Amino acid sequence: MEIVMEPYNQEKLKRAKNQIEKLKGFYVHIAVYVIVNAFILFNIYRNTEDFWQWGHFVTLFGWGIGLFFHAAKTFDFNPLFNKKWEERQIKKYIEEDKKEMDKYM
Repeated sequence: MEIVMEPYNQEKLKRAKNQIEKLKGFYVHIAVYVIVNAFILFNIYRNTEDFWQWGHFVTLFGWGIGLFFHAAKTFDFNPLFNKKWEERQIKKYIEEDKKEMDKYM
């Protein structure tokens, strides 16, 4: 038996599935990051006398920056262009349109 859903509910289900896929991708990214970097750092620790050289941590930090941006996209975190900024921009363009329309009336 197939469940018939309203278009609105179908759209909600589609968005929910999309968000779950984003979360799964992010969690896989974290797991790979931890495993690979743990392996790299363990080998560096085992095979070098001076572990605390900055060059040993380039992969960790560079990939960490990428992971941060992946998290920001997954969890819709954007401190620069947040919802308040969007609302201000929308109001600004609506006001500009009103002024433009008033010129012709």
